[in-house]
Amino acid sequence: MEQISHRIAEELSVKQAQVSAAVTLLDEGATVPFIARYRKEITGGLDDTQLRNLEERLRYLRELEDRRNTVLKSIDDQGKLTDGLKADIMSAETKTRLEDLYLPYKPKRRTKAQIAREAGLEPLADLLFNSPETDPQTAAEAYINADTGVADIKAALDGAKQILMERFSEDASLLDMLRTRLWQQGELQSRVVPGQEQTGEKFSDYFEHNEPINKTPSHRALAMYRGRNEGALQLAIVLPEAEELKIHPCEEMIARHFGIEDQGRPADTWLKEVVRWTWRVKLLTHIETELMTRLRESAEMEAIKVFAGNLKDLLLAAPAGPRATLGLDPGLRTGVKVAVVDHTGKLLDYATIYPHVPKNQWRESLAVLAALVEKHNVDLISIGNGTASRETDKLAGDLVKMIKDRKVSKIMVSEAGASVYSASELAAKEFPDLDVSIRGAVSIARRLQDPLAELVKIDPKSIGVGQYQHDVSQTQLARSLEAVVEDCVNAVGVDVNTASVALLNRVSGLNATLAQNIISYRDENGTFNSRTDLKKVARLGPKAFEQCAGFLRIMNGKNPLDASAVHPEAYPVVKKIAENNGRKVDTLIGDSSFLKGINPIEYIDDNFGLPTVTDILQELDKPGRDPRPEFKAAEFMEGVEEISDLKPGMVLEGAVTNVTNFGAFVDIGVHQDGLVHISALSNRFVEDPRTVVKAGDIVQVKVMDVDQQRRRIALSMRLNDEPEAKSNSSTGNDKGRGRNYSSESRDHAKDKSRRGQQGGSNKSGQPENMGTLGMLLAQAQKKQRK
Repeated sequence: MEQISHRIAEELSVKQAQVSAAVTLLDEGATVPFIARYRKEITGGLDDTQLRNLEERLRYLRELEDRRNTVLKSIDDQGKLTDGLKADIMSAETKTRLEDLYLPYKPKRRTKAQIAREAGLEPLADLLFNSPETDPQTAAEAYINADTGVADIKAALDGAKQILMERFSEDASLLDMLRTRLWQQGELQSRVVPGQEQTGEKFSDYFEHNEPINKTPSHRALAMYRGRNEGALQLAIVLPEAEELKIHPCEEMIARHFGIEDQGRPADTWLKEVVRWTWRVKLLTHIETELMTRLRESAEMEAIKVFAGNLKDLLLAAPAGPRATLGLDPGLRTGVKVAVVDHTGKLLDYATIYPHVPKNQWRESLAVLAALVEKHNVDLISIGNGTASRETDKLAGDLVKMIKDRKVSKIMVSEAGASVYSASELAAKEFPDLDVSIRGAVSIARRLQDPLAELVKIDPKSIGVGQYQHDVSQTQLARSLEAVVEDCVNAVGVDVNTASVALLNRVSGLNATLAQNIISYRDENGTFNSRTDLKKVARLGPKAFEQCAGFLRIMNGKNPLDASAVHPEAYPVVKKIAENNGRKVDTLIGDSSFLKGINPIEYIDDNFGLPTVTDILQELDKPGRDPRPEFKAAEFMEGVEEISDLKPGMVLEGAVTNVTNFGAFVDIGVHQDGLVHISALSNRFVEDPRTVVKAGDIVQVKVMDVDQQRRRIALSMRLNDEPEAKSNSSTGNDKGRGRNYSSESRDHAKDKSRRGQQGGSNKSGQPENMGTLGMLLAQAQKKQRK
């Protein structure tokens, strides 16, 4: 464990004592949010990001240690564990290196080399390897034996060759050298599978494609892997110089490693053949598969990182607040589903209206909505951005104009995942007698009030803010996204008297059972009046209370500190501050000038250090402060409702829906997100798009080009950019042009469900993104480089 702590400390650039302390807390059942917020003295102030990385590496290194012990025991049981081998195994820092060392001793099926050894051919192999001046034909004659299956000279030499091939291919240091050479100098080669040119057209940018494997971006790697999985592409790892050489560079490396060279001796030609077969039969596929896996895993990790970042931005999007809200789930033939919720999110009323084709009941629909607004004192109208969203937005606009005596605001929100929630077991329990479609309208209303509280009810993978989410490790993706949700929920805090089971379930220290028990206690006994009441909840013991109490808020309770992020264990510190200054606790809260005059060092003791006291003072200054930004919404331009309404040069306001490694997708209100390529995000060089924009940001963009046929929109956030003169790109024929577009967004865009093709957004929760025009983006990058 000490070695693990030391290694993690080096990787995180922190002290080993910090890592050891954090590991101890994690092993004792503490959560990352709790450790990051309330155990800063113990960990030396490790934040949640460092702790998540620590947790992930701890898992890997412990798995490595378990495997190391298994390997040592296996080799020792075989009686082959030497001091040198043990030292090598103990120093192995990766699972790959460990498996390389174990390979010669790993129990395996009966190989050709084993059969050859059993036939007594190992001395022949050793003779030819150690004494190349020996004539192979002559030496092999002595090993012909029909009883052992060696029928002739050829069989004897083939058996000896198999023995040497296995020996060469199981040399750990050679494997490491070959792997390093191919990773550093190799290229990932992609070619179309013959006959798949038409069916695999969406992967056409990779029909004849080469690039350095160690520099292949995540999205391109995953696009090529998807093409291979769908039978459209063939992938290989090649060394560029190998085509011009008679002997493959890797064969030369194998020969050098074992001291094999052609000096004209009788066995040299045979040994060269052994080397050639070792590379082509034994090692090429093995190492290629390993490196392909390495690239895929790194690409997956990057894609998961992008997904997690977007999810965090979406969950921490600004809430409109506790205001009566009317939710509209747009539709044409099936009508617009309407739901009204009060300031707590409780369903008050619902209806279905038919303002659009084919019924066109515009006036009747307005009358229904006006009555609901009046009856329930509605302040906000939340409109889902799916099918008929702009038409419904017009309806809401007319409604706002009709209402003279009150100010009502209308906002369009993403409805990604709403249908997933509607059909979920959670929604069925919450609204057992409500139609599935109405549940969607409730969700749309609530996600405007508080995106975090509503989105936690949906499987994070269904929210649709990721790249190639179905192509990555689902276990790793789920673990990463769950961590993001947990961190976001605990960063904001939860009102225990209004929170849903789904929200409570994400609080540090709680699980589904405890969350339900809190709800049951609330239903039976009324609202919680203090945090200490939580101890009365069934099965919520001291450890769970310690972990969750600081993140649960009691508004208007007996103790004003219960509404803050001050942990109950630290209440004595606040009491001491109040007593030392002749104040009551409630008068301290919000008194900034007084609190700034407090010297935190005066209140440090054996239990509470400077970080905790400092946090307490900050929390007293702004109790229960919400880390989320102030609410604002995009205003879509009137008259721009379809992709056909867009003209190059238009400057529009939009909302960022998704950020990828190659740019950002922006909803500008035409049922089809446009792409701001990374080269058009800023006038300065941008390495990571998320340093410029985040999901949920409201941005101004200029329309650079529109391809109506393929429903692609090129946007720029550099408002001084000028659209290029119209080119053939509008015909949809950009094949062979625009490497930036083709290699960074085309496959990603075309392979996703596109809201324009469906007449609206995709409620399945899949990303509803699209690409842009390659030639334009190539020109944009060229300008940037200049």
